[in-house]
Amino acid sequence: MPKYLKILDKHGGRIPIATYYGGYEGATTGRRMTSSWGTAVYGPNAALSNNLALLRSRSREMARNNALASGAIDSFVSSMVGSGIVPRWQIKDNIDLKEEVQELWNDSIQDFDVEGQLDFYGQQSLAARSMIESGECFVQKVYRRSNSGLLVPIQFKILEPDLLDETYNVDLSNGNIIRMGIEFNRLGERIAYHMYQDHPGEYHSFRTNSYTRKRIPARYILHLGRPLRPGQIRYRPWLSSVLLKLRDIDQCDDAELVRRKTTAMFGGFFTRSMDTDAGMPEIFGDVSDQGSGSADLVGLEPGTFTELPPGFDVQFSQPHDVSGNYLDWIRQQLRTVARGLGVSYEQLSGDLENVNYSSIRAGLTEFRRMCTSMVNNTIIRQLCRPVAQAWLESAVLTGAISIPDFTDNRRKYYRIKWQPEAFDWVDPAKEQEAYKDAVRCGFMSRDQVIATLGSDAEVVDAQNAADNERADRYGLIYDSDPRRTAKNGAKQNDGTDADETEEVQDDGFSDQSTMDDDEDGVDSAYWDSRGR
Repeated sequence: MPKYLKILDKHGGRIPIATYYGGYEGATTGRRMTSSWGTAVYGPNAALSNNLALLRSRSREMARNNALASGAIDSFVSSMVGSGIVPRWQIKDNIDLKEEVQELWNDSIQDFDVEGQLDFYGQQSLAARSMIESGECFVQKVYRRSNSGLLVPIQFKILEPDLLDETYNVDLSNGNIIRMGIEFNRLGERIAYHMYQDHPGEYHSFRTNSYTRKRIPARYILHLGRPLRPGQIRYRPWLSSVLLKLRDIDQCDDAELVRRKTTAMFGGFFTRSMDTDAGMPEIFGDVSDQGSGSADLVGLEPGTFTELPPGFDVQFSQPHDVSGNYLDWIRQQLRTVARGLGVSYEQLSGDLENVNYSSIRAGLTEFRRMCTSMVNNTIIRQLCRPVAQAWLESAVLTGAISIPDFTDNRRKYYRIKWQPEAFDWVDPAKEQEAYKDAVRCGFMSRDQVIATLGSDAEVVDAQNAADNERADRYGLIYDSDPRRTAKNGAKQNDGTDADETEEVQDDGFSDQSTMDDDEDGVDSAYWDSRGR
């Protein structure tokens, strides 16, 4: 056997036989692997440039008309965003300023939407849904005049990715390049986005010449998407890998539904001999012609027994029954789809028949870990953080809030802890006990636990202090107040009465001073009463 094959690599060198036959099985070229396996070496953007628009349209059609796809998207949006990813400013040396910034933010976000339909947390949900369904989403910063009536003169507009033409590729004379609608400088930095003024899929536009591109500097645009390969500049819909399977499942499910419907209707076919030219007898009821041919269609009343004329016969349809293995088959297909989407089978199908606490918690844990990763690495990084920074900068520059050293200490005031909505567990009581044990053992802090539950420790402490102060002012004692009551509901000893004996809760004795210890340090009366 020769040492080299008569096959050249892309550089013109001959490929060694050992490399060709002794490498990875997935890279072999035998009959088993590559006789029908077509491959191509696509770059991260070349694979999308000619397919992105079609993937988007099919993904949206699936989200509109397929209950499984729509439900999966809803699960992602509700788990990642919920009622909102809330910021907590970490200004530790000036509590008053922190509260002022937080209060101004809470008041301002009501007017963030240019169209006036959503607050910022609603925009988070809309942006996340667009990113999942369409693969990506754009958010435009819209700066307003100081006399616009807004607390902070800045708003944001959610844009669909169709506004950025992925087929627009130009080399500019100044050395910049435009790839898939995004302009880059020689260092590879994003300089601008060349967008249509109106959606190219709309029938009626608000402007004339709205389908001409407009160059928008990159500092005014936020681009949301999940990159899957280094160097990727546009992003695919999350349903891309399961679109065909979802469509096939949908068609198969429709076919099974039609089969059952046809079986229930008990349809049939009338046949007549060749020498019978008479029309359909009146005994079959009304005859309707559907216009698809010369064949007559009749309706047969249920529960009737009719004598057929000579030359006529009836043959009933008998659709093949696949119900024996249909449920197992559809479950397997849905598990594959769920795996491709990143959700659990139970979330995708709503089937909780064979679920127990351990299995559903295991499935939810993995799904929620994925959602947490997406929230921290995508939504917070690409949307929440730049929105908060632009808002705070605009608030300082327009005098909505006074921070004298903001220009010199921007990073200090940009420190924000973004807190997503807490997940609801299957058994909250077990989770609460686990958190309590972790805090007692020092494995977690109260701050971490409260953050996990979707709140801020400083806010909770302030609320608890306000509750205690209000209860003391009105002379109220609640069972939930550990200053006043013990865990078992007994009143706590506040130490004001020196003659009052301390209550011992472990063994039920209320007067510990009367307990006499013997030589071994063991209370004799206590053990004698228990039959020592």
